[in-house]
Amino acid sequence: MAGNAWARTVREQLGIGRVLPLGGPADGAWITERAARAALLRAPGTPPGVRLADLRLSLAAPDDAPAPAVQRPPSALPPGPLRIAADFTAPSGRPLPALATRLRTALLTTAEDGLGLRVSAVDLRVTDLLDGTDGGRNGPLEGPRNGPRDGEAPGGEDTAREGAGPGGDEREPADLAARVLAVPGVARLAPALAGCSRPVTRTGGHVLIQLTTAAGHRPLDVARAVRRAVTGPPPAPESAAVLVTAVASD
Repeated sequence: MAGNAWARTVREQLGIGRVLPLGGPADGAWITERAARAALLRAPGTPPGVRLADLRLSLAAPDDAPAPAVQRPPSALPPGPLRIAADFTAPSGRPLPALATRLRTALLTTAEDGLGLRVSAVDLRVTDLLDGTDGGRNGPLEGPRNGPRDGEAPGGEDTAREGAGPGGDEREPADLAARVLAVPGVARLAPALAGCSRPVTRTGGHVLIQLTTAAGHRPLDVARAVRRAVTGPPPAPESAAVLVTAVASD
């Protein structure tokens, strides 16, 4: 419990947010809220003139979320359906219900088809009406952001060559890392907490892989392929979990 609280505090300080489930209980995949939020803020199909001011993701029904089939990352949420809550500003003189419907569709399509998130609810709130004097900027805008840019490893370092923890066997994680990097759609290995975790961490028969996905690849599909690539009969890990820490944009 204390370890999970510490990890949650560090993530909040670095702006990583929650660790959200990708797919369902059998998929063994998660994504940082920061990575998911960045992708949703640039969702294709967002109506012109609509500007997303805030966006949050959480479990839609925390008490009903099932247990994952594999060990989840520290303090990660269980694999239940998610709720998206977003505030937005809209151009004046446009029917708000129609704009909200289009925005909801854009967010759902990006979340489910673009990322692999399971979403059961999208709550939208209009916070302001624009009068057309905002300089003509359309589309979603992110607020202030701390931490690395999309697709960049925390700390700006190339983490693809990280090995085992202190006292571990460097050869085995290096082999696992090579398998991961050979999977189409993997841009690089990138831990969520620079200096606090490694991109390939094996504990007994389980391994946690942290990575950035390449543009044009659905993170859930990449995570599934990575799990297949690194697991197998001993001495390979028996189970694997994947944490997507960033989603590269085009």
